[in-house]
Amino acid sequence: MNQSEIVGYIWGAAELLRGDYKQSKYGDVVLPFTVLRRLDCVLESTKGAVQQENEDLTAYGANDAIRDEALFAITGVKFYNTSSFTLERLRNEPNQIARNLQSYIDDFSKDVSDIFDKFKFAETIADLNDKGLLFQLVSLFAGLDLGPDAVDDLQMGTVYEELIRRFSEMSNETAGEHFSPRDGLKLAVDLLISGSEDDLSKPGSIVYAYDPCAGTGGALSLFESRVKEYYDSAKVYCYGQELNPETFATCKADMLLRGENADHIAYGNTLTNDAFDRSFAYQISNPPYGVDWKKYAKPIKDEYANLGYNGRFGAGLPRVSDGQLLFIEHMVSKMRDPEDGGGRIAVFMNGSPLFTGNAGSGESNIRRWLLEERDLVEAIVAMPTDFFYNTGIATYIWILSNHKPVERKGKVQLIDAGKVFTKMRQSLGKKRNMLSDEQIEAIVREYQAFENTDTSKIFDVQEFGYTTVTVLQPERDENDEIRRDRKGNPKSDKSLTDTENIPLNEDVDEYFEREVKPYAPDAWMDRSKDKVGYEIPFTRYFYKYTPLRASSEIAEDLKTLEASIAERLAELGL
Repeated sequence: MNQSEIVGYIWGAAELLRGDYKQSKYGDVVLPFTVLRRLDCVLESTKGAVQQENEDLTAYGANDAIRDEALFAITGVKFYNTSSFTLERLRNEPNQIARNLQSYIDDFSKDVSDIFDKFKFAETIADLNDKGLLFQLVSLFAGLDLGPDAVDDLQMGTVYEELIRRFSEMSNETAGEHFSPRDGLKLAVDLLISGSEDDLSKPGSIVYAYDPCAGTGGALSLFESRVKEYYDSAKVYCYGQELNPETFATCKADMLLRGENADHIAYGNTLTNDAFDRSFAYQISNPPYGVDWKKYAKPIKDEYANLGYNGRFGAGLPRVSDGQLLFIEHMVSKMRDPEDGGGRIAVFMNGSPLFTGNAGSGESNIRRWLLEERDLVEAIVAMPTDFFYNTGIATYIWILSNHKPVERKGKVQLIDAGKVFTKMRQSLGKKRNMLSDEQIEAIVREYQAFENTDTSKIFDVQEFGYTTVTVLQPERDENDEIRRDRKGNPKSDKSLTDTENIPLNEDVDEYFEREVKPYAPDAWMDRSKDKVGYEIPFTRYFYKYTPLRASSEIAEDLKTLEASIAERLAELGL
């Protein structure tokens, strides 16, 4: 079976639930069964050997640590199951299906037990049994081959994500909170590791990668696969944290199946309960867009107030309606030190972090910190619209580095890849556009070239900065005379108070004389209220003016259209 056929087969399980479960609950049943069948297939070939070794270890009185080490060696992965059951064998006793399935789950090693606890699978088993559906579900999944010879790890990850996308659509949830399209991840990974040949190709290279919003683990698994494809001697260790219990369970299962350390996948809120006290060379993530962080604001605000730059959020706090920049600050705090080779980040964002917030706001201060104070922003790539499963809005990949090459220091490259895409034959949710491998390679080449073209522009970081200057105008009396105070200074009319955003690379006084004075001759500036801000007006830099059509040309077209309509009406005898 190919991936589509596998997903279609599994979707048959959702059809079995129709009428007994709300659509929003289908995923709670089908996803853990899919994970269980994958684990079941992976362990099938070593089942007998594990059972025999477990019996011998029990007879010898071996402790849990010795048992784990011995049985992991047999299975070749970091989990095992000591039960005599498999999904296929469970079918032999239909009347005992619930008891036997729970016994099978209980006999998995600790990390797998944690996975099914997060799925709340014991409750699902009992509920399905009460509804008379459990045996049918077990039989359906027992007939599906999800073994590693039939479905490799990357394909399996795609199956998980496609199921989650479908279930999210049915329940009106946000699929983008869980995963990103594989073509987008390929581009992000290739941009992330571009220029890191010295780091990744050295013999015995050990690579630590991290995703603070791990979802099902798709970004991490693709990063590992891509690095090994280019640098087969590199050893990749993946770490991630995930808030959603079901996707955490799926991610942890995927990591176990790929031979990763399950302890490297943590459950919980990254922003309030950081699980990893270490740095990473490479980070890749797709944080949720526009998600309110008000409900867990207190610990974040406390960290900001009490720790400042010694914590993660010293640069500032964005408005509570959108926490994307909080994840950026968190990831920056995890970057490997430049002295040790530096750290790199690839993160998906929507347009809001580019420009939301006036000078002095949390968002503007964070941009200033990223661009000017730390010089971390290496490139920003505009993606096509209709590219993600859950949204058609504009999205961007930010590439950050604390170890920029000399030619990129103090510079930011903007790449407009919004028109680089291939139309999909069939939409997946709101995803109608995709990137081919050739298009991904072309975007990466443009990034590597680091040149000014129609679709690539290089800027000094200061070009994104501006000073917001307060402009005052005088108050006038009924005779249009300027009112003055006792010292003879003009009084300001508060209703006419305005501001001007003056680029940092321009002289404020010269700008004022040129752009303000001709239109407000009596105006003056209150420089005590100056604020420095930063924004990245991406679209403006790539805007191309298209002249309007001549009115005579439009009139001719209208005449032609009217004549055509009249001719058609005449043919109809009207």
